[in-house]
Amino acid sequence: MLEQLLIFTRGGLILWTCKELGNALKGSPIDTLIRSCLLEERSGAASYNYDAPGAAYILKWTFHNDLGLVFVAVYQRILHLLYVDDLLAMVKREFLEIYDPKRALYNDFDDVFQQLRKEAEARAQEMKKSEQVSQPTNNMIGKRQGQVQKSGIQGGNKKKSSGESGNDGEDGENVKGRKIENGHTNGKTFAVDRSPFMGSVNRKENVSSNNRAFDVNKLQKLRAKGLKKVDTVTNKSSKEEPKKKITKKNRVWDDSPKESKLDFTDPVGENDDENIVVVATDEGESMMDKDEIVSSDSEMEEEEDAGKDSKIETKKKGWFSSMFESIAGKANLEKADLLPALKALKDKLMTKNVAEEIAEKLCESVAASLEGKKLASFTRISSTVQTAMEEALVRILTPRRSIDILRDVHAAKEQRKPYVVVFVGVNGVGKSTNLAKVAYWLQQHNINVMMAACDTFRSGAVEQLRTHARRLQIPIYEKGYEKDPAIVAKEAIQEATRNGSDVVLVDTAGRMQDNEPLMRALSKLIYLNSPDLVLFVGEALVGNDAVDQLMKFNQKLGDLSPSPNPRLIDGILLTKFDTIDDKVGAALSMVYVSGAPVMFVGCGQSYTDLKKLNVKSIVKTLLK
Repeated sequence: MLEQLLIFTRGGLILWTCKELGNALKGSPIDTLIRSCLLEERSGAASYNYDAPGAAYILKWTFHNDLGLVFVAVYQRILHLLYVDDLLAMVKREFLEIYDPKRALYNDFDDVFQQLRKEAEARAQEMKKSEQVSQPTNNMIGKRQGQVQKSGIQGGNKKKSSGESGNDGEDGENVKGRKIENGHTNGKTFAVDRSPFMGSVNRKENVSSNNRAFDVNKLQKLRAKGLKKVDTVTNKSSKEEPKKKITKKNRVWDDSPKESKLDFTDPVGENDDENIVVVATDEGESMMDKDEIVSSDSEMEEEEDAGKDSKIETKKKGWFSSMFESIAGKANLEKADLLPALKALKDKLMTKNVAEEIAEKLCESVAASLEGKKLASFTRISSTVQTAMEEALVRILTPRRSIDILRDVHAAKEQRKPYVVVFVGVNGVGKSTNLAKVAYWLQQHNINVMMAACDTFRSGAVEQLRTHARRLQIPIYEKGYEKDPAIVAKEAIQEATRNGSDVVLVDTAGRMQDNEPLMRALSKLIYLNSPDLVLFVGEALVGNDAVDQLMKFNQKLGDLSPSPNPRLIDGILLTKFDTIDDKVGAALSMVYVSGAPVMFVGCGQSYTDLKKLNVKSIVKTLLK
């Protein structure tokens, strides 16, 4: 049964809902659809699944882009209603006939909807009946064919049994007949079936088998030769003595001084670390506090692209038709009109390292938002699609919530508790290095920072973090290796509370998204300590693997957490951004998959090389 059907504008004004249905929906499926699907450029999908406590819904929708109307139907997932798509199409067609932009209530549409609903249900029942009628006929045909085959097999068996019972001495002849089918007669007689049809078939088979016959003696000789060759090779290899490994010696020149090892590390043990005098590094202002200037040459590029597109269109359509369409405007855009421009955009996004699946979904969403829309005068389809894609990319990459960490740190400071940030990610992406960059940036704003060395798995991880802490003169909490990272993080937060530290930066071990034991340990750490921010550290170099990493990290954190409302990834820190040139697609892939914003971008090896993501610059590079 249909739970709800409603019509609203893109501005959020509800024009009509079915009063007869009027079922109280559990949860908020419509709001979730708008937030996580329509606003996130996922409207190209066929349907949306919504799970709520005690209910599971499927939502289907259609648009009228020219008027900005949205038609949504909600029904329970267990029902599998077949008429919803037809019903939405009919409702859309009938509602457009009475639609007036100045009108806000459409109570007279109830009777029309009831009639449309009855027609759609009747049509679905007829389709079910026709399918049920067609299935028995197919079954009968299959049974008849099976009976014919069985009768033929039984007839052949009867003939064989009668031949065997007639003469006991015919067994040997039947064996000889089998030999003939393999292509060897040896000059002896053989038995032939009396029926003329089967006899002709057997003759053809015998002729073909004789043509394809292979001498067994030749095969045995070839096998014997092969075995001899293998034996000789093994004997030769056994006789040869294993060669000694030659070690390379250093070249010694005449008048050269004695060799000295290139080891410039100080011979200081772990106990003598306290004796080293370290001066705090001051590398200047962090790039986080600097505004990035984007060059304003987009207009020139747009003009060049416009010239190229116009040349292509004039070649395909002809000068007069393209000129007439650009002046008069096209009535309504169809999907076939948008496909060439969308394909070019998809290829462009994929060359910029956007995952193929995401590029395809984005193009489907843009097509859904433009289909049926009227093309304005003096505009081309390619420029319209480009503008729609640019708006969609800006909408995706712009954070939906505040990412001002400094404000959140001061809010936590007023509550007299430390602000906890956990850095997670796969191996080798630069978690510890970028944790130090974030610590340096926070120090620039007079915030007391403490590091927690919770990577108790990788050898050298504690020493690496200790070196950063020493250079930045930041306290570090460590317990060594082979300890429970969740307990280490909890003790570090308690220590920070006692010492009055404002922020605790928790370093964790790198782990692949498929490593369940390490993912379980990470889920335990997040559940036990309830951090304020979970940052996923990912490389800007990855393409399709970014989708897999983020999806599985979120999935594992949700599945392995004992909490009914598990914490997932809150933000993204993109590293190695200075190595990718214009291949910036990983940022789009990660944000699209997780819905989490890019909060930091690592763009170098010094402590100041940390900056914010410039959305306009990324969009411009993607569509360049």
